[in-house]
Amino acid sequence: MNKALTISGSDSSGGAGIQADIKTMTMNGVYAMSAITALTAQNTTGVTGILEVSPDFLTKQLDAVFEDIFPDAVKIGMVSSSELIRVIADSLARCRAANIVVDPVMVATSGARLIEDEAIDTLKSRLLPLATVITPNIPEAEILADMTITDEAGMEKAARTLYERYGCAALVKGGHRINDANDVLFASPDRGPVWFRGRRIDNPNTHGTGCTLSSAIASNLAKGYSLEESVERAKEYLSGALAAMLDLGKGSGPLAHNFAIL
Repeated sequence: MNKALTISGSDSSGGAGIQADIKTMTMNGVYAMSAITALTAQNTTGVTGILEVSPDFLTKQLDAVFEDIFPDAVKIGMVSSSELIRVIADSLARCRAANIVVDPVMVATSGARLIEDEAIDTLKSRLLPLATVITPNIPEAEILADMTITDEAGMEKAARTLYERYGCAALVKGGHRINDANDVLFASPDRGPVWFRGRRIDNPNTHGTGCTLSSAIASNLAKGYSLEESVERAKEYLSGALAAMLDLGKGSGPLAHNFAIL
């Protein structure tokens, strides 16, 4: 069985973070492992507390995984501090990890800020250059590319800018302000921007969609699919999880990650 590691924060309500990642990886046919960067007290209405793990303990978690069950892919989500980002970057470089998917989580669906300003600079300098692909939404892409995005041409420009600036493929997701389901990937100058047109699904429950998509991409990379195939398959899975129309909680609810076996 192929293996994937998620490095992210825990979501006590189970819709995002480590919990969403493990569900997604399992449903996409890989063995899921985790290294937790923080505990969060949150639900569909918001985040009420964050307890970050120590750099030493995160190092121990990563060492425990890499020394025993080496992952075929790694997904990185919420990391709120520079110290933890440096720990992750050092570990990935030392272990020569492959198929690294970075979801640069900065703000929760509920609007809560999840990363320190200083940590954004460390993310840019230390972690993004190690990535195979990064998966920012439009607000995150605007921060990382230092530009404003108002249309699909802007999404293409941002994806190219991120590729040139950080040396990794960039999948800019169009769910914020531009459209509902169309994403653009820039992975090489020869190939240019590649669009993935998604199904428009009228579902207000979108808690954990970014975690789910990036984990599904990592799962498919772990199984040996190309980056474009992995993105396509991940979007199909996300559409299925949204189309199941699970409705839990008082806010923006979680997805039906197990829709295929319901």
